[in-house]
Amino acid sequence: MDMIGKTAGRIGQPSQDLYRIAQKRLDNLTKPPGSLGRLEEFARRLVAIAGNERPALDRKVIFTFAGDHGIVDEGVSAYPREVTPQMVFNFLRGGAGINVLARHAGSEVVVVDIGVDYDFGELEGLVNRKVVRGTRNFAKGPAMTRGEAAQCVESGIALAEDYAKRGYRMFGTGEMGIGNTTPSSAIAAVLTGKSVAEVTGKGTGISDETLKRKVAVIDAAIRLNRPDPQDALDVLSKVGGAEIGGIAGVVLGAASNRIPVVIDGFISTAGALIAYRIEPKTADYMFAAHNSVEKGHRAMLDAMGLDPILDLDLRLGEGTGAALAMLMIEAGLKIYGEMATFGEAGVSDEIVN
Repeated sequence: MDMIGKTAGRIGQPSQDLYRIAQKRLDNLTKPPGSLGRLEEFARRLVAIAGNERPALDRKVIFTFAGDHGIVDEGVSAYPREVTPQMVFNFLRGGAGINVLARHAGSEVVVVDIGVDYDFGELEGLVNRKVVRGTRNFAKGPAMTRGEAAQCVESGIALAEDYAKRGYRMFGTGEMGIGNTTPSSAIAAVLTGKSVAEVTGKGTGISDETLKRKVAVIDAAIRLNRPDPQDALDVLSKVGGAEIGGIAGVVLGAASNRIPVVIDGFISTAGALIAYRIEPKTADYMFAAHNSVEKGHRAMLDAMGLDPILDLDLRLGEGTGAALAMLMIEAGLKIYGEMATFGEAGVSDEIVN
């Protein structure tokens, strides 16, 4: 069996016994039952995922995958592809939005070149997992070969395995790639069954006229490439992107190691949906960071049964939403671990309840 299949085969369901144990403690804290809403949900999910009554989130990392896209040749983006390597340098200098918010959340950022059409050489802080120098223009044929798509997913799995062994307790996903809302919209359309127009937005801020062209390009590309909605790897190879594959691999690797993974926005969710279609149990390990303004985002979250944590009109990507959501998730765990029970506080639960 290949690496992807083996990883998917190791994914089990979180502990239902520990879920109930966590719920019992939450109900005995000095508050009315359920009064802290989704913070309580986060805590009991973390306990069940970790298989540990007192899990810790002392080491967190956000993987920001970078890749270029041949589909930008069709005029679907407001920015040229040269911006992708420029932003990678900004990540490495610590000056991007993800760097600021990850520092705030107490998370490290790992920048991964999985498909940038640029030769960075050996740069401190940059992880080289380059599979392609940008995907091919999928308006004219498949974005990648099946082997390249598999290699992208395997690269994400390998990173997840590595950081799991190093003792990291929570992963986040992020990306950078000019034009990458176009493959994400294509994936969303194919895997949710919705029309391209229903799941395609303005990305970095294109005009109404460019949006019409973007929808037409994706529609035509899906007809040309005929991705099989029953085969996630086929969809990834034909209309996807390298960074989307890397994210799918991180999700699979996280789930196989019982590590929670916080999914950022539209592009990250496309990667998560690829992972979900490979192994649906991955959804048990995912936290949806936020509801992006990209119109196809909610359709993909709904397809996986995920409820976003935040709704802040975000559309930057990079992992920024994941960093913010980590703060909320960790707050839930702190409530669970640090708040006193009725017995500890000497408070009558009859009075509070």
